[in-house]
Amino acid sequence: MEVLYEDNHIIIVNKSPGEIVQGDKTGDIPLVETRKQWIKEKYAKPGNVFCGVTHRLDRPVGGVVVFAKTSKALSRMNEMFREGKVDKTYWAITKECPPKTEDTLTHYITSVERNNKSYAWNVEKKGSLKSILKYRVIGKSDNYYLLEIKLLTGRKHQIRVQLSTIGCPIKGDLKYGAKRSNPDGSISLLARRIRFVHPVSGKEIDVTAPLPEDNLWQSFIDKK
Repeated sequence: MEVLYEDNHIIIVNKSPGEIVQGDKTGDIPLVETRKQWIKEKYAKPGNVFCGVTHRLDRPVGGVVVFAKTSKALSRMNEMFREGKVDKTYWAITKECPPKTEDTLTHYITSVERNNKSYAWNVEKKGSLKSILKYRVIGKSDNYYLLEIKLLTGRKHQIRVQLSTIGCPIKGDLKYGAKRSNPDGSISLLARRIRFVHPVSGKEIDVTAPLPEDNLWQSFIDKK
């Protein structure tokens, strides 16, 4: 985990695959708690330190995550995410080529807690949520494709299940149809960039996560 941006109200970090943003049933220490400790030690703060979760990334996904350092920033960031005022860009590596070089995908997603899995349907189902993303193919290697994805809604496992539904599971994502896992247990999905108006100062925030130190990810940069 590395800090990509910090001020008095927010802190943006580069989450590593395998880290959890918020506590879950595993009992593993989440990023929000390690951030509290980091802030406490860096600024020698006595007592409890505030650090709020504004959004989440799945455990096997890496990239940009925003935390709030004040309650004012947290409430405003939560509202911005709900209202779609945060621009999020993801990169994904797939084995299969999508049907089109760029497209908008609309599905209706249901989630099952029992197996922690989402399902995408072409028609509305009871309890489903309309889910929209845009993608375009921005790179190609000998065996893989690099996709840039813009989320227009934020559903559980949305990118993973929507790409799988069109026959393009993300590399390493066994849950959604990939044939092999990645050696480190990650999936090849990166929260690459985030842009929004600062919830307190009003200035433009634009932060990009570095690519993983992985030969396949780096090969796409070499080709650009």
